Amino acid sequence: MQRSYLTYSRNVFLPLTNVCRNRCAYCIFREPVKDGCIMKEEDVLDTLHKGASFGCTEALFTFGEKPELEPGFSGYLKKSGYSSILDFCYSMCKKACEAGLLPHTNAGILDYNELERLKEVNASMGLMLETTAVIPAHRNSPGKDPDVRIAMIEDAGKLRIPFTTGLLLGIGEKMSDREESLETIEGIHRRYGNIQEIIIQNFCPKPGTDMEKWPVPKTEEICETLRLANEILSGDISIQIPPNLIDASLLIDCGVDDLGGVSPVTVDYVNPEHPWPAISELKKIAGKRKLKERLCIYRKYIDLGWYPPGLKVLIDKLNKDIHNRSDII
Repeated sequence: MQRSYLTYSRNVFLPLTNVCRNRCAYCIFREPVKDGCIMKEEDVLDTLHKGASFGCTEALFTFGEKPELEPGFSGYLKKSGYSSILDFCYSMCKKACEAGLLPHTNAGILDYNELERLKEVNASMGLMLETTAVIPAHRNSPGKDPDVRIAMIEDAGKLRIPFTTGLLLGIGEKMSDREESLETIEGIHRRYGNIQEIIIQNFCPKPGTDMEKWPVPKTEEICETLRLANEILSGDISIQIPPNLIDASLLIDCGVDDLGGVSPVTVDYVNPEHPWPAISELKKIAGKRKLKERLCIYRKYIDLGWYPPGLKVLIDKLNKDIHNRSDII
């Protein structure tokens, strides 16, 4: 049953590095190892404090998958004062908490121990499944092996980490693959209960990539996938679409619950050509549905206590802050 309101989160996007071992045929986020390939700590802190001044509640940390596997990266990292990218991320997550923002990390493939460590300083985490299909677009991307990604999402479930995953539509998969992907996510959630939201994201072609002339999924096709998600997924999994990548107002009635994280401070570094809508625009997208701000950790998981004890005071404070927002209608 469709809710009477749509949710969203106010965040800052912090790409700690664009260096990545994967070479997806549609991606412009990845960059080669070079001077300046790691975000400066002072820039991270500046973004965090600016985000806090704009009322942001979430610090979205992301970086290329296993960048240390790229020759030369570790040398630049050591110059920054860190022995590993996870050490850097862990430290910046702590800084985010000090600045008053809840960390949410999406770092690509992590093993059980790495997840367990980052859980200490994150309110939630994420990894897009994208698809269970083996497709040409992922030929040179070992981290996009569906079995590897499924295993990580399961590990997050074992660790009781509130988790975001999703599908990337239009990268070479079939509708039957999307159904299988949704059923896989639902199966994980039934076993572990850790999937708080799923993103149904449309592929956007990027100039200079192997898939720059690839056809994009049509609105009707995305709507069909959203309806399929509503049929397959448990009712406590929120279904999200990114409002900067498509005219979301055309999809609201297809079974959308959430408009994701939007930032008044930073761009979408994965899709920089698509600016975030302003909060006032989100209200227009929502139409007759009410708009309600949320934290990166959903209420269900706050009530369950699925967060580090050290974040309780901040979670309680931010919950009060968003409750008092004038833009909640």
